[in-house]
Amino acid sequence: MTAVSYALARPRRLSTAMLASSTGLHPELVRRFAALSLLDAVRDSTGELWFTATAPAKVARIQRLRAGLCLNYNAIGLVLDLLDRIDALEAELRASRSVEGGRPWT
Repeated sequence: MTAVSYALARPRRLSTAMLASSTGLHPELVRRFAALSLLDAVRDSTGELWFTATAPAKVARIQRLRAGLCLNYNAIGLVLDLLDRIDALEAELRASRSVEGGRPWT
């Protein structure tokens, strides 16, 4: 019988291989996403790319945009930036409404 081990906690960062494995992408495509700034990555002293634990969700979002809207990767970068800006503006609006004590617009 082989021993099975389970991670006690999610890693705080993912290597290129770990991200590729968890998303079903080829590692080269993960590196390309980082080069196009679609994914935020940091490079360590050995040159290895490391991604945040939220990277798989961002990869899923990229894949949905690519499949659903047939966008190229440069256009996806623009759409992601716009969606992030919309999220920030909506959060700011919600925060200002709660401070003012006003009713929500929806």
